[in-house]
Amino acid sequence: MRVTSIFLLIAFFFLNLNPGFSQASLSKKEVKAQEQKANASRFFIEGEKAFALGDLEKASQYLAKALEFSPEEPAISFKIATVFLRTNQAAKALPYAQKAASIDPSNLYYTLLVAEIYTKLQQPLQAASLLEKLTQEPTKNQQYNLELASIYLNANEFDKALVALDRAEAYFGVREPFTVQKQRIYLRKDQLNKAVAEGEKLIATFPGNPSHVLSLVEILYNNGQLDQAIQLVDREITRYPNQPELQLAAYTLFKDKGLLPQANTFLYSAMVSPDLAASAKANAFQGLLQELKTVEREKELDSLEQVFLKFHSEDASILEALGNRRKAEKNQEEALTYFKKSLAIQPKNERLLEEVLTNSFGEGADFEEVAQYSRMAVEEFPEKAEFWFYEGILLSALKKDSLAVDALETALQLNADKNPQLAQVAHGSLGASWYQLGNKEAAFANFEKALTLNPNDEQVLNNYAYFLALDLQELEKALEMAQRVVKKHPKNGTYLDTLAWVLYQMKRYSEAAVHLEEALRYEKEPSGVVMEHYGDILYRLERGEEAIIWWTKASKTSEGSTELIQKIKSGKIHE
Repeated sequence: MRVTSIFLLIAFFFLNLNPGFSQASLSKKEVKAQEQKANASRFFIEGEKAFALGDLEKASQYLAKALEFSPEEPAISFKIATVFLRTNQAAKALPYAQKAASIDPSNLYYTLLVAEIYTKLQQPLQAASLLEKLTQEPTKNQQYNLELASIYLNANEFDKALVALDRAEAYFGVREPFTVQKQRIYLRKDQLNKAVAEGEKLIATFPGNPSHVLSLVEILYNNGQLDQAIQLVDREITRYPNQPELQLAAYTLFKDKGLLPQANTFLYSAMVSPDLAASAKANAFQGLLQELKTVEREKELDSLEQVFLKFHSEDASILEALGNRRKAEKNQEEALTYFKKSLAIQPKNERLLEEVLTNSFGEGADFEEVAQYSRMAVEEFPEKAEFWFYEGILLSALKKDSLAVDALETALQLNADKNPQLAQVAHGSLGASWYQLGNKEAAFANFEKALTLNPNDEQVLNNYAYFLALDLQELEKALEMAQRVVKKHPKNGTYLDTLAWVLYQMKRYSEAAVHLEEALRYEKEPSGVVMEHYGDILYRLERGEEAIIWWTKASKTSEGSTELIQKIKSGKIHE
């Protein structure tokens, strides 16, 4: 670059200050010229320093002053253009870059900067014109043919792009990126034979590389040349028989051709090969699983499954594939077993984590075990609202209400109203947890939010009614909610118990007894809470001996109030 010339000027200036050289021998014009150059050098160096420190505004000021003292120095114009380009002011940069290039047309960097600015200004053909000049000589600057080809491709000048790519290939040798670009152009020009010829050239240059073969197979297959694709794969497998990737391709092609025995032979060969990644085997298994269910397909899957269990029983992708087969067969329990084994090896699998969580809330679920997966999920995917939601629901079920509140509020924050259903259920669960923590105001506020989103949520209506009854608040509202739920689910013991308890708090004991007796009839194993409530109602109906019997039954469970034992001992309710 011409930058070095400025430093030479500085050295020359100081040499002229040496006593051995007489200032008197210089004319005023020459002295002034030396001063101009010295000032230009000083400001240019300061501009370079500011640029290096990232202070582009100060750099621009210093360089502008340098240009005043030396307007024909190309290095200064070049640097000013660079500053403008760095600050996204390509239009302002262009005249300075052009000036530098016109003063010193032999400087490659000046010309390249002009080309870059034209590209920024969306004038690609102007940039291409400059690069064409640079690459005219076959032995100079040929590396810029790649950039030239890119410009032509973006400008849809495909024939010119092909010329540039050919020149790049002549300079660098056959390379996959060049081949791919040329193939795309030929296919766009509907010249399949030329695209195939490029692929064959790449295969010949890098023999034994299956990826190049597979790329050409894909082109042939996608363009309806199934027989030619089969011939290509068959040829390469003959040359290199231990390449399972090609055997998998052969399986797909022969099966598409309807030649199932040959296809299955290739599939099995690929699957037993230790050189094929387990993930590729799992993908092939998944593809087969998506096909129409037939006896033949099931035999293939059985055969492959035996191979998997023998060679890859500890691979996460294989275990996931086996789980997917069980899921397709509606065997959810075994599917979950495989999914959990897969997650134990590779927990960073969002789909599987969601699969395990959404299918683990059935009757008799072990919430402690399921919570292990919700914890895993929020650790691996902390920005996913759904996983925090599951975490909160499980913690609430495990009566870890303080932690449940944190998780559910995190879920709501991440959700940001994107999923109204999640928000509705989260608010309902938050209401229950806040109540258990003693914050009734927050509990009732969350119940109200949940019902705003879904006024018919039976779980929220039931909980809200029950907690209002416990607090002797808005009993008419509680009664209306409880009656709505029981009307829809007249044989649900939990809902009948809530309605009975609301009526109890309203001192409507006879009505309460009717509903609680229904609850006891429909519940196979009534909870201790239900039995204690029934005892309370009987006591209010002056049936004290029966009340003690039901309180005693309740005491044999892990549920019931803290006053239960006292009721049994004294035979009455202490207000």
